[in-house]
Amino acid sequence: RISHECSIGLRSVFFLPLQKAVKSADNDLDGQMVFEEFVHYLQDQEKDLKLVFKNLDRRRADKMDSKEIMQSLQDLGVHISQQHAEKVLQSMDKNGTMTIDWNEWSNYPLLQPKENNIPEITLYWKHSTLFDVGDNLMVPDDFTTEEKLTGMWWRHLVAGGGAGAVSRTFTAPLDRLKVLMQVHGSRSNNMCIMSGLTQMIKEGGMRSLWRGNGINIIKIAPESAIKFMAYEQIKRLIGSDKETLGILERFVAGSMAGVIAQSTIYPMEVLKTRLALRKTGQYSGISDCAKSIFRREGLGAFYKGFIPNMMGIIPYAGMDLAVYETLKNSWLEKYGTNSTDPGVLVLLGCGTVSSTCGQLASYPLALVRTRMQAQAMLEGSPQMTMSGLFKQIIQTEGATGLYRGLAPNFLKVIPAVSISYVVYENLKTSLGVKSR
Repeated sequence: RISHECSIGLRSVFFLPLQKAVKSADNDLDGQMVFEEFVHYLQDQEKDLKLVFKNLDRRRADKMDSKEIMQSLQDLGVHISQQHAEKVLQSMDKNGTMTIDWNEWSNYPLLQPKENNIPEITLYWKHSTLFDVGDNLMVPDDFTTEEKLTGMWWRHLVAGGGAGAVSRTFTAPLDRLKVLMQVHGSRSNNMCIMSGLTQMIKEGGMRSLWRGNGINIIKIAPESAIKFMAYEQIKRLIGSDKETLGILERFVAGSMAGVIAQSTIYPMEVLKTRLALRKTGQYSGISDCAKSIFRREGLGAFYKGFIPNMMGIIPYAGMDLAVYETLKNSWLEKYGTNSTDPGVLVLLGCGTVSSTCGQLASYPLALVRTRMQAQAMLEGSPQMTMSGLFKQIIQTEGATGLYRGLAPNFLKVIPAVSISYVVYENLKTSLGVKSR
């Protein structure tokens, strides 16, 4: 009996760290585990293993096949091919039947180290999607029940917010240049990167390169908090009781949360554009800019460009999430059985490509939004609607006019993603957050 229970105990070590095992078995909370508590703990682990096996065994045949493994992983948000599922099956199948019975399942953890299981890889990837490129429209992170109970979720959000602030500050000159090119660029004024930077420095000195960055950083905290709270509530409303949502559910919940968050903080977006476009001495600060807009244009001015901004969330979030999930699942399918750590270059590559695709899909709407926000600052410029601006840009500048400022926008993606990743990982360590 002791030998059998010890074998179960060895298996359970692969599922729980030793400290957590002692804490789970220590019923009298004295910091020590006596033999009786150890036996009860092993029995509980055996029950857990059987419960997991029964949940995976969907046909109730006391055996699992590759299709059941695929379906179970899809419920966790990981989509793998039939070929990959068969590889997972073969690693546990000892009698060549291409099915797994209880004995093979219960003995598998002895042969397979924890570092190679798919849920661990998924957890690593899940918290590596907080790359901030200055257009914070990413689908929010999913947090496990344990992370919510232990308070790890807010530490992830704080680390993500801090990483976004540092990243946006470093790339602020390119962000301001993008806004200038979107508003003032035309066929007659073909502003390029070097001429635009030179013009900014000549007009207001080196400090002018960071105009609008203050409000851009300030809006990170309220936007992230509102988006997270809205995301959690929407997940409940759509009736999902799963800890990890599928890609379609994440897209729907994330897009709706993005709309709510953007609707709340949109006046700050308008202020950011006006401050980025201001001339030296035009405003003394954020509050002066807000008062000036309110006096001259009224409350409605704080929501100019609101419609194209809301419309831009869906293509941005959809493309960003779809590309990231596709790249992630491709990596999992090819290399997921060998290592849980995809490596910095893989994470940065996936984040960069997905962010770039997301911005490319929504860029024309972002350009029209910026022009609508800035119309009152342009002397002699008529106040045009979204459809009117689209028609004017296409008639006067062609389809390429909808992508003015794209070059500095793309230039900032790689440094923004890289800086976000490095700062995020360091802040997580400082806050005591473990990646897995």
